[in-house]
Amino acid sequence: MDKIFVSPSRYIQGKDLLNHAGQYLTHFGENLLVLADEFVQSIAADTLVGNLESDFTVTKVTFNGECSMKEIDRVSEIGQDKSVDAVIGVGAGKALDTAKAVANNLNVPIVIFPTLASTDAPTSGLSVVYTEEGAFEQYLFYKKNPDLVLMDTSIIAKAPSRMLASGISDALATLVEARAVKQKNGETMSGGKATIAGFAIAEKCEAVLFDYALLAYEANKQGIVTPALDAIVEANTLLSGLGFEDSGLAAAHAIHNGFTAVDGDIHHLSHGEKVAYGTMTQLVLENKTQSEIERYLDLYLALDLPVTLEAVHLDKATDEDLYKIGELATKPEETMKNMPFTVTPDDVVQAIKAVDVYAKAYMKKRGE
Repeated sequence: MDKIFVSPSRYIQGKDLLNHAGQYLTHFGENLLVLADEFVQSIAADTLVGNLESDFTVTKVTFNGECSMKEIDRVSEIGQDKSVDAVIGVGAGKALDTAKAVANNLNVPIVIFPTLASTDAPTSGLSVVYTEEGAFEQYLFYKKNPDLVLMDTSIIAKAPSRMLASGISDALATLVEARAVKQKNGETMSGGKATIAGFAIAEKCEAVLFDYALLAYEANKQGIVTPALDAIVEANTLLSGLGFEDSGLAAAHAIHNGFTAVDGDIHHLSHGEKVAYGTMTQLVLENKTQSEIERYLDLYLALDLPVTLEAVHLDKATDEDLYKIGELATKPEETMKNMPFTVTPDDVVQAIKAVDVYAKAYMKKRGE
């Protein structure tokens, strides 16, 4: 199988980028569709549209909140009716994933404008599609990655710090999963084998996270743009995005997807908050040492991320509930197949419980 390295055509990050984004869009055409939900319209998309309307024809579409096939088809029909030249997705994960799918359906360029650094999805050539009820349904893979990713650090600095922490958590899974895929010689999300470059990026991503995560988190709480925040925005988005797509996913994200097998308040958590527990579960499955597990626990706790069953709203879950999570996480098509050893549903159940036990013991040792 061939090695494959994929990436967006261009990534641009800077302060107040919203005010001069138009200069980077001129070669995409004159007729643009901008997709954002109502909240994101008020904080960014309306300003972007206003700045663009002097040079472009803009169709503003309100995202309904779920990246489902129904929503993708709805927005695609609007884009087709308007004969748009490009699609711009503004906002967070699900809106951006929908915009990617719409652009793919219309065979036009896709521009991604995140308002959060909460996941590594913006640079990737795939979308995660859910049912109308919010359960994981499938991945959609595209023939190319986004044509342009625009990251305005002044907008991200004013976003809730919980979402930056969520992005740090998502990014922390990058090297953990990349190591497993490398050991297995598994497949990446682009359908090939991992590259040296992809793994090196995953390693650098983790180094930046441990060096600057807490500094960036504190800056974000005050809404200020600092070099540390700038570094973490890049790590959460570009380094993690390239790292996961070119090195592969394993247990952490499979367990995240497994969580959709149960109902309840866990679905009020962000993607990265659930990935935090999934990453810890993978470390347990891999039988990592106490010092290695506590290294991650220490950063998760400092970032107020959930590492106990109570924190992820599974403390009342039955063994049957947990087994459903394990079954979904270990389906043949899931990324659990990239683990270098066989993982059973019961292995997942035991590891999920162990994370809770280890986290509580570590917190007690710290006097919390």
